[in-house]
Amino acid sequence: MTKLPEGFLKNPINFFAFGFGSGCAPKAPGTFGTLVGVVIYCLLPAMPVSLFLLFILISFIVGIYFCEKASRALGVHDHGGIVWDEFVGFWITMIAAPTGWQWLLIGFCLFRLFDIWKPQPIKYLDEKVTGGFGIMLDDVVAGIYALAILQMLSFFFSYIE
Repeated sequence: MTKLPEGFLKNPINFFAFGFGSGCAPKAPGTFGTLVGVVIYCLLPAMPVSLFLLFILISFIVGIYFCEKASRALGVHDHGGIVWDEFVGFWITMIAAPTGWQWLLIGFCLFRLFDIWKPQPIKYLDEKVTGGFGIMLDDVVAGIYALAILQMLSFFFSYIE
């Protein structure tokens, strides 16, 4: 990973894009960023699905801006330390998810699997769509894949507690 410029994280936009600093992890910054996304998810108050969807939409739109600015400041498209997109991808995974630590763990693992593996069209989006929108989009699709599998699992294994 490229060394960050002096004072890079003092800029609030960069600090948010780097997941409050979690993206600075020397190994697996995406995983550390997702872990911070898990903590934020756990700290969110209980809310109706419609409000959670609004929260995700706002986070996605703001994330496009954060990721674009941080990417330009570094001169690197989708720098590994930019992890705001992992937050949003994980939160998408957890839409209407069952409660319980097991479902949180399953959601985390599924999201990381799709984000790392990048089956099509995630790989295509990651390689071809640029800017802040591109940085966000592949993780959104990974989150949608993980959401679909999580919902299927919860349908067939709703007794897991």
